[in-house]
Amino acid sequence: MRGIWLASGLLFLALGGLGVVLPVLPTTPFLLVAAACFARSSPRLHGWLLAHPLFGPPIRDWQNHGAIRPGAKALAVSMMGFVFLASLLIGLPLKLLLAQGLLIGIGAAFVLTRPSGPRG
Repeated sequence: MRGIWLASGLLFLALGGLGVVLPVLPTTPFLLVAAACFARSSPRLHGWLLAHPLFGPPIRDWQNHGAIRPGAKALAVSMMGFVFLASLLIGLPLKLLLAQGLLIGIGAAFVLTRPSGPRG
């Protein structure tokens, strides 16, 4: 079972890495799943991910406080808006736009209602 967790962690780490360079692919959710997988399979990789200067802080914010930093919130919601605008511009059918708008709205509401930092 440890091998499955490790392989899953590596897969989600790779997807998170792709999210760094592809603006429509989220990074942090994949890294959160990778961290959870590594916690069950590889203390070394789990520690490396949490200590990483770029990836570690948002993972620790989420694990310790359920928080998303304001800049990350702004980026996430902006990208959601960009994707929806692009869908409008390419002329997706109304049913798809409605479904996409509903899902983006739910995602944005979730992101915006998370704490922005450690609770005082």
